[in-house]
Amino acid sequence: MKNNIIITILLLILIGAGAFIGGMQYQKYQQNKQRVAFRQFGGTQGNRTDQGQVQGNRQGFRPVNGEIISSDDKSITVKLQDNSSKIILITDKTEINKAAEATKDDLKSGEKVAVFGQENGDGSVTAQNIQLNPIFRAGQGPNSN
Repeated sequence: MKNNIIITILLLILIGAGAFIGGMQYQKYQQNKQRVAFRQFGGTQGNRTDQGQVQGNRQGFRPVNGEIISSDDKSITVKLQDNSSKIILITDKTEINKAAEATKDDLKSGEKVAVFGQENGDGSVTAQNIQLNPIFRAGQGPNSN
């Protein structure tokens, strides 16, 4: 009888430990899945500055927020929150959006934009997506002074 109780207790401990370890592995898997989805859909990771900009990025992906100060057929120049500027290169694959679909002709000086793309070695960004008149949350974006 004592042997049966001891065996039962040991089995319960082993099952509990196995369930705990399995739960930990499942949680790690879910966290990794979220990180992959975050990267695939334009997420960045880094520390926010007091101006709300993200320092650091993943795999050269660089969001840029600001006001267009000049434009031509292949690029726009965006004035950033800190009064510096960033050259944004536009390709045939660059999506340009606003409430309705937009074109390169809609990229005019004075327009507010949010740009997502790959940062180049020279500091410019090749745009993958440009949002015209983006809505910024409080404390972020070019009008949050």
